[in-house]
Amino acid sequence: MAEDRTRGIGQLIRDGERSFSFEFFPPKDEAGEEQLWRAIRALEPYRPTFVSVTYGAGGSTRDTTVRVTGRIAHETTLTPMGHLTCVGHTREELRGILASYDAAGVHNVLALRGDPAGGPGTPWTATEGGLTYADELVALAREVGGFSVGVAAFPEGHREATSLEHDVQVLLNKQRAGAEFAITEMFFRASDYFGLVERGRAAGVEIPILPGIMPITNLNQIKRMAELSGREVPTEVVARVAAHEDDPVALRAEGIAVAAELCEALLAGGAPGLHFYTLNRSKATLEIFAALQITV
Repeated sequence: MAEDRTRGIGQLIRDGERSFSFEFFPPKDEAGEEQLWRAIRALEPYRPTFVSVTYGAGGSTRDTTVRVTGRIAHETTLTPMGHLTCVGHTREELRGILASYDAAGVHNVLALRGDPAGGPGTPWTATEGGLTYADELVALAREVGGFSVGVAAFPEGHREATSLEHDVQVLLNKQRAGAEFAITEMFFRASDYFGLVERGRAAGVEIPILPGIMPITNLNQIKRMAELSGREVPTEVVARVAAHEDDPVALRAEGIAVAAELCEALLAGGAPGLHFYTLNRSKATLEIFAALQITV
């Protein structure tokens, strides 16, 4: 964990001890904003390496994402990272958004191509005057200057990749464009993460790859999320959690146990840290921390 907000996230991960980070999404209304800040305040004492705020489809939450990350920068001790996608923006608009982040005191971005305008699984069409690939967005952020840039990685391969080898070449291209670290989408088998790392290292990917952790507190919700990524929750995980489907409390506890065991395996195997998808709530993450004996 780290407190130095003058260094970029890529440097913090390389220089520090194990990295712990949290992801939030922009609130839709005042009640959502209150919930978000309760989660942020509850997790702040754990001194995460950074926290990130997602970016809505087609740039729909652009202003809220910039505002929330800016507020985190100015009102907390946390290092914020804003997300940015190619979808729905021209190159010049993207430059403007990066300038907005900079003005808000946010100097770390996660550069993503983003889902097609028609939703996951539909054909990708670039915005006229915009960018087509995430590595182009990485290069643009580096060109603008002053940003530490992260990217996405996919333990089971991106749904549009023709093979796992093709997928890791895409990650290598993002590194070559200037990416300093990567964060994976959610997964549930440690072997999938370590397989990605092994393929990446063999291909020349040297940047740290943080595993993305999604606690299972609602099995149907997680299944839908996996489906959007073109994946399925492993049958052994579904069977283990679904065994408690008549008892929501027991189901949730089993889901937390699954995530904690995954985290233990990842850290024991040499993962540089853990990135938690919080869904703007702190309780599940704090329960995993308790299981891992991570304290304030």
